[in-house]
Amino acid sequence: MLIASTDPLAFNLLPFITTIVVFSVVAIALGVFVWPKILKGLDDRNAKILHEIESAEAARAVAAAKQKEFEQKLAEALEQAAQMIREAKSEAVRMGDEIRAKSEADLAERARRAGEEIENARRAAIAELESHAATLAVSIAGRILKREINPADQKRMIEESMAGMSTMSTMSGSGPSKRN
Repeated sequence: MLIASTDPLAFNLLPFITTIVVFSVVAIALGVFVWPKILKGLDDRNAKILHEIESAEAARAVAAAKQKEFEQKLAEALEQAAQMIREAKSEAVRMGDEIRAKSEADLAERARRAGEEIENARRAAIAELESHAATLAVSIAGRILKREINPADQKRMIEESMAGMSTMSTMSGSGPSKRN
């Protein structure tokens, strides 16, 4: 080895060549053994990142589709609920109308029956009153005549009295033949 001269600008060839050879060997060794592994690691990492991005995009698309499907089902469920409420209200109105109509029909039937019962009771009372009046008239007539009246005479007198009463009630407008 050459001794270095004191001149700073003096060039030593041996250290320069040695440095070049060592650098070249290290660069070749790194290029052959290390650099491909580094590039492969970077490529694998890049592929993994791209795959994760693609998976995230696919998951986002699936989530968006699921959200859209959920919102559609929710809208359908809300519409069905609204339809069920409308049907229930309609059914309630219909049932209310039926109950009201049935109650009105029941009330009308009861009023009709009550009217018939009142009319029947009125007729029975009039008939009973006419019968008592006829019996009383025959009894009074018998006392006036001072004799006893036989059943045939009594029947004839009752019929005559009834005919007379009917004529009087027809004239006054309040007889049983006016109302039916």
